[in-house]
Amino acid sequence: MTDTAEATIRTVNGTEYPAVGTYAIDASHTRLGFAVRHMAVSKVRGQFNTFEGTLVLAENPVDSTASVTLEAGSVDTRDENRDNHLRTNDFFDAENHPTWAFTSTAIRAEGPTEWKVDGDLTIRGVTRPVTLDTVLEGVVKDPYGNHRVGFSAATTINREDFGVAFGAVMEAGGLVVAKKVDIEIELEAVLQA
Repeated sequence: MTDTAEATIRTVNGTEYPAVGTYAIDASHTRLGFAVRHMAVSKVRGQFNTFEGTLVLAENPVDSTASVTLEAGSVDTRDENRDNHLRTNDFFDAENHPTWAFTSTAIRAEGPTEWKVDGDLTIRGVTRPVTLDTVLEGVVKDPYGNHRVGFSAATTINREDFGVAFGAVMEAGGLVVAKKVDIEIELEAVLQA
């Protein structure tokens, strides 16, 4: 390690890891999304546009931590009427529960760049444990001198576990909105000075 860029990226057993330190989530290069089956024939995808979070990356990756807070009312499914319905008590109850949160509780290695990130997810004031399947996508020093790290993560939850019990049923049977929700995260974070 001779120059600044090399000094911030660690190589362990042939795998590049980001420098130890505190990283702020770069909201303009991060997507906190979800997908849910609609009328048993397709999936509707959406995301949250207002959020913040911190990753504290440790020398040993399993000792790292992550926390994210998002505004439930910032939901965006590319349909204003649907978004407004999602903000109501039928779904997110954003007026009474404006923020959701995830805080990691443990990290388990699955491979050199893959981890199971256990944590507490709070939606509508209900906190449940979840596990994110997480992959390190890369580390880089950008042209402006910032040190960046990218992760992807995914999990599946049952919305009813969090009090989202909207249960409209179709005439032929089956739910208009499925109970299973896939959470999809593409995250980029920047090392803080």
